[in-house]
Amino acid sequence: MLVRVGHRFGRVDLRRRMRAYVRGLLGPVARKNGWQLAEYAGHSTPSGLQHLLSRAHWNPDELRDDLQEYVAEKLGDPAGVLIIDDTGFIKKGVTSAGVQRQYSGTAGRTECRGFLKTDPQESSES
Repeated sequence: MLVRVGHRFGRVDLRRRMRAYVRGLLGPVARKNGWQLAEYAGHSTPSGLQHLLSRAHWNPDELRDDLQEYVAEKLGDPAGVLIIDDTGFIKKGVTSAGVQRQYSGTAGRTECRGFLKTDPQESSES
């Protein structure tokens, strides 16, 4: 798949960063943030991956279309629909910013999530 979409990234360095980013997202990286994805890819800083995501020129709609075609060829009917549910992981805890109640596709309901403490004397669960 990565070879198939590589032409969407005009330069070799962008193709390499795209591959590193996707491999990090799919790999065993515990927290999928810029620093940890960069470390997993062997980069000293996340600046290259940040450039790919924020400043580099590529068309996400074309990339999405390529992915849809690939999935349809490999897994099913070309007239099928690809549904990606980014709420698939139940998220609980007090260490994430902006933690709140959120629908979870895995649980099939709104999960009660913790919130960030502002006062050490307050409870850490909602």
